[in-house]
Amino acid sequence: MAKINKKAFSTGIFLALTFFVVLVLIFMPIFGDGKNGLIFSDDMFNKLSKGSSYFIPKVMQSNEKFMNTQFSIQFKLEKEAQVNNALKVLTAAGGQVEATGSDIKLTANLGSLMAKALKDSDDMYKNNGKALVERYGIPEMDVMVTWWNIMKPLDKAFKKDGKIEEAKIVTDVMKKAVETAHNFYGIEAQQVTEKAGIMTGLLVFYVIYTMWWGFAIYYIFEGIGLSTSKVKHKKEAIK
Repeated sequence: MAKINKKAFSTGIFLALTFFVVLVLIFMPIFGDGKNGLIFSDDMFNKLSKGSSYFIPKVMQSNEKFMNTQFSIQFKLEKEAQVNNALKVLTAAGGQVEATGSDIKLTANLGSLMAKALKDSDDMYKNNGKALVERYGIPEMDVMVTWWNIMKPLDKAFKKDGKIEEAKIVTDVMKKAVETAHNFYGIEAQQVTEKAGIMTGLLVFYVIYTMWWGFAIYYIFEGIGLSTSKVKHKKEAIK
């Protein structure tokens, strides 16, 4: 039977117990506004992610070259149930639209159409969903989903017709504006520079806390005589 190393074993038990004490504290609602540690850190990183994902002004600038681009194109929505909202959004955006089932025929100014989507996205990014409800008469999240439902097949239709630049601006608006605004809606944007100290502290704590548990297991195993080190065998001299 392996001999117990009381000092190593005691150290391991102490580290394990304090690890779980800290774990309990992390799950307690003591981190601002009654949040636990996980929700608090997740909320903070979501705010920082939103603050670093504001690409709408750059896309607006890229869209300016399409302000004189007229187009007429046909595309198909994935579901017929998406058509009514698509007609509301496209008509309000100045497009001439015809629908047959889930097939859409759209004639519009590309720059103006994308500018409308960018304006909606900008309002959503700034958590002003009320403006979209007033424009279209449908819930703000439904407006953003509708833009996404329109742009996905529209992008494919432009590519099919060999209109690569037109497809690119549609893709940029969809991914850098519509998706971002939809996903971060309701979250307050913050810059990394505003939370640099606490962000660094959380990352350092994560590294230390991970090592904390590792050392607890290491010392417990060492204390009960388990080790990953190789046993050295004494070589006998050849006579």
